[in-house]
Parts: sequence; C-alpha cells; structure tokens
Amino acid sequence: MDLTLVIRQRLEDLGAEQRDLATAAQVTESYISQLLTRKKAPPAPSRTDIYDKMEKFLKLPSGDLSKLADLQRKEELKRRLGDPPTPLFKEVRELILGKCNPHDEKQIRAIFEKQPFGELERLVTQKLLEVVKRVAKEELDTEQWLRTVAQLSGRSYEQMRVMVLEFLDTDIFNLSIEHCVAFLDPLIESWDIHLATFDMEIVLNRRLAPQHLKKFEFVEREPQQPFDEEPGLKEFLRDTSLSRDATEDEIEFLKKLRFTGKRPTPLYYYRELQNFRDPLHFRTP
Repeated sequence: MDLTLVIRQRLEDLGAEQRDLATAAQVTESYISQLLTRKKAPPAPSRTDIYDKMEKFLKLPSGDLSKLADLQRKEELKRRLGDPPTPLFKEVRELILGKCNPHDEKQIRAIFEKQPFGELERLVTQKLLEVVKRVAKEELDTEQWLRTVAQLSGRSYEQMRVMVLEFLDTDIFNLSIEHCVAFLDPLIESWDIHLATFDMEIVLNRRLAPQHLKKFEFVEREPQQPFDEEPGLKEFLRDTSLSRDATEDEIEFLKKLRFTGKRPTPLYYYRELQNFRDPLHFRTP
C-alpha cells in the first residue's frame, strides 16, 4: 500500500486538512503538500520523528507509516539502481577484513556476513578505494613508484601502467581481485572504524604513500578531550639525549601519531623525528 494514499484516505475519513496534519507533525504545510504530491521522497524513519506524530493525529497504529515509508524508499532505490549490488568477491572481502584492526575484526566480520555488501561494508570499501585511488592518481607519473608497486605485485612496469589506468576507472561494484592484490594489499597497512560514530582511520604503507595516515569523520560531535600521551613519548621527552632539540611543532606532530595494538618505544619517536626533518621525505610545493 502507498504511503501517500494512506495519509490522504485518513485525512478524508477524519475530515481533516493538510494544514492540520502539518500542525500536528510540526512541519510546514508546504512540506506536507510536497510529500503528498510525491515531490519529496518520504524521509527515512530512523532519521525523523514525523511518522510518530502523524500516526497519532491520523489515529493509525504505531509504526504503520514508518513501515510504509521504509518499503517505499527501498522500492525507489531498487528502481533507481536496478538489481541489488553483487556482493564482493570472497577473496576481496577477506583481504579487506585482514587489514582491519584485530580488536574489532570479529565484530565487523559478523556485520559483513549478516548484511552482505550492506551499508557498513560499502562504506568501508568505498573509503579504502578512495584513499588508494587518490595515491595512485598522484603517483601515476612517478616512474619509481610504479616500478615499486609493480615489483610488489609481480608485474612489469608497462603492465602496472595499464592496471593503474583501469583501477582509476573502477568503483566498489566492480572491484576485482586483481585490483586488490595490485593496489589495496600493498598500499593499506591497516584500517579501523568506530561503529558508534563511524570515524575511520586508514594507515598506508610508508614506502608507497607520502601521507601514511588518513582520518575520516562522519558525524557531528562535541570536541574531544586530548588523547593520553603514549608512555613511549613521555620517556622520549624525558630523555634529553633523544629530545633535546625537538621544537614545539615537532613535539605536537609526535603527539598526534596514533597506534593500534603495538606500543612505540622512545627510540621510535626519535627515528620518527629524524624522518620528519629529512627533506628527502617531502616534496617541495
């Protein structure tokens, strides 16, 4: 049954007007009009309280309009996209899950398997693909980079050139096993996602990506308290033989480094500082 028809029928049965429904739902009459003339798609039930208010006014059982709206949205999505997207190749999924933070891998795997190529799997795959494609596009004209990636995947320089061009044209619905082996596997060290906020971190291979850490935030939130300093960083700062000439900017850079699993030592921070200072590791604008 159609959501619009149900609302129109109930308004007629109750002898009510669109403006009465708008007042009850605490929206404009124009919005209700556009909803009933299908100029606006019904909003997602999980993102609005409008259906609860409308159901009370129209004297409908709780949840009826939400179910109709959800069904209508799914039908519209099917109409626009055609057949449901084909799930990822098993090998592609395993490679992606294999790069996940070990602490969260079991929970995320369960979600992937419960909802094959569902919202979470598409989100993660899309972000990983975007990051790797961006690196590939930036390095397309760098012969040494292409030769290094070609060597890691057992291909010639010429083969890798062709693969990069094909890879830059692909999307999550056409991601092949070859693309994963050639690009996602060597470039991505690890990734993690916070399931409450959908914040995501992607750690890239330092040899192949100038910026090895990427962060994405998907929801609005209050400012966070500063992260606790790593014990290794505290030791590094106390040891003047290692940190004597570190500037405030350099220390701030070291504080922002994030890790999953292993904890860095003071010597790690010293070496990271030297890498940060080395002009060979950065391009001149």
